[in-house]
Amino acid sequence: MTNNKQIPNPDDNPCCSISRQTDANTLEIKTPSKINFHKKKHSRMILIEGGNFLMGSDSKAVFKEDGEGPVREIEIESFYLSETAVTNTEFATFVRETKYRTDAEKFGWSFVFHTFIHPYPSDSQFQSPHGTPWWKKVEGSSWRHPNGPNSNIKSIMRHPVVHISWNDATEYCNWAGLRLPSESEWEYAARGGLHQNEFPWGNDLTPDGKHMCNIWQGEFPIHNSLEDGFAATCPVDSYDANKFGLYNVVGNVWEWQNDWFSTDFHRYGTRQNPTGPSSGTSKTIKGGSYLCHDSYCNRYRVSARSSNTPDSSTGNLGFRCASDM
Repeated sequence: MTNNKQIPNPDDNPCCSISRQTDANTLEIKTPSKINFHKKKHSRMILIEGGNFLMGSDSKAVFKEDGEGPVREIEIESFYLSETAVTNTEFATFVRETKYRTDAEKFGWSFVFHTFIHPYPSDSQFQSPHGTPWWKKVEGSSWRHPNGPNSNIKSIMRHPVVHISWNDATEYCNWAGLRLPSESEWEYAARGGLHQNEFPWGNDLTPDGKHMCNIWQGEFPIHNSLEDGFAATCPVDSYDANKFGLYNVVGNVWEWQNDWFSTDFHRYGTRQNPTGPSSGTSKTIKGGSYLCHDSYCNRYRVSARSSNTPDSSTGNLGFRCASDM
């Protein structure tokens, strides 16, 4: 295993979720395909009673360039949100019934974290985006083969499906009679009724030494000490649910939001059920993932946010579903 140490820049999003670098001038949001509407029994939907909350953060922990602040009072109508992220089992049912092919399958590749590839790649064996050698462009990687063509999901069916683009997530939601949550809905629900706390359970990352989410421990990106018990994804109902009954809203996998990403739209937009700008080049993602570490990317806080292009997919990017009342 190579041990070339490169310290991530905390201001660079690619350490969190790398993009396909689609040219903004040619970016195309796919029209949902004519998949038969199928009001399926999805993972348990939790009623999130509406109310007001303080969204965002002005703490020293934020990345100002992400547009986390300023803190603003937001009003949210009642809605439903799935108890967990969508699992491999659930996505497999969708694919079996619709014959859907994901963006990763159509492109023929996706991004895999370097230590998950076996045998371990030489520096020249796989391409990496500039400045992020821990991400590798691996031919044949997809939701079915998360660590490359020789891997499978047989033992991780209750884990969140990954290598899912925003386009893919939207297609699944359309099929299930559901939708992606807005960023404001997601953050309201993730906070679980707590007031301006950093995490869904409070302000202490590991209260009384107890791990509450699946993130990186050790020295990123070369050594994960596995103190929380997981190197990659974990089952979707791992750890304690928040006060609204939602599991793993931070850590484990980034979750797609319906909103276009903007760092300043929210400063001037509506405060009632905001849904983001009407257009853009990337979509918002929330929650952080198993690759986040306090030394460079503490985006596993509930107010944290990042983005990726709608056609991008990585081994730490999934989604959960919402629906109206």
